[in-house]
Amino acid sequence: MRRVRYYEYGGPEVLTVEDVDQPAPQAGQVLLRAEAIGVNFVDTRFRRGPGSGSIFQRPLPGRPTGDVVGTVTRVGPGVDPQLVGRRVAALAEDAYADFVVAEAQWLAAVPDHLDSGDASMLAMSAPVALRILRAAPLNSGDTVLIHAAAGGIGHLAVQLAKLLGAGTVIGTARSSRKLDFVRTVGADVAIDYAQPDWPDQVRAAAPDGVDVVLDAVGGPVLQSSLDLLAPFGRAVVYGAATGELEQIPVAKLFALRSVTGFNLTAWRHANPDQARHEMDEIADLFAAGQLRTTVHASLPLTQAATAHELIETRSHTGRILLLPMVSTPENTRS
Repeated sequence: MRRVRYYEYGGPEVLTVEDVDQPAPQAGQVLLRAEAIGVNFVDTRFRRGPGSGSIFQRPLPGRPTGDVVGTVTRVGPGVDPQLVGRRVAALAEDAYADFVVAEAQWLAAVPDHLDSGDASMLAMSAPVALRILRAAPLNSGDTVLIHAAAGGIGHLAVQLAKLLGAGTVIGTARSSRKLDFVRTVGADVAIDYAQPDWPDQVRAAAPDGVDVVLDAVGGPVLQSSLDLLAPFGRAVVYGAATGELEQIPVAKLFALRSVTGFNLTAWRHANPDQARHEMDEIADLFAAGQLRTTVHASLPLTQAATAHELIETRSHTGRILLLPMVSTPENTRS
């Protein structure tokens, strides 16, 4: 089978396609024949190495993670054999491959007729979007500011905020095309956070302040966002794309503001039953057509480097998929 790894840190060109044996699922694991792999921003930072920031450190060889949609072909010890043949989704490591090992406990069942793009959101991106809104928590009528609202998690958070009763949703992005996209998925206001006056634009849209901020950008964006919170406003931080882990000044919190951090792995450990329930809830929303994913590009597995280039140039909206079943040998990197 084919697998993509990297053996040195660097740009997209370090991604290497190699022929290897199929992995064997261990206790509690399954083997998936991959149909599609959702590519995530964080792996472009891991690939560049420690220079991307202290939170982006992974040892070599690099094994990219991804949101894998596929069919269970084998199960490891202790796993229900009836899973064989089922179409599922999973967040997995060593995910850029024809066959991928995943943890059975966190498989998401894919509803009938759901396409690969929507299915790729079931295990990680959509559950994160739902949980960060509930972690705030979001109340009916609240004004919500969602940064990177054109991204994989962001464009789902916009839709979910509306479904959960938000009054006004303000989404930020970094180009006019992305701002149009943010409006298309349901934002009432779209603002370019690359513009120096973006906080003033938020204040104009929400003169009394915003009730909830969802941020995975970090750095100065997070600092400015705290100043935009209304009394009793809540910020949820679930990433730091800039690589900057800012110290949050306690003085900013004295104005009746709060900050909560979120990590999916920690959430699953802390409340596995609720985490499992929310995965099922998300699947029902997609099956009912209440959530939708926009797929920006579907590329052969051998074009993993192109997928990373699209993410790093910030030229995409929504999801980028790698498709193992599509082969283009001329694009293989070695």
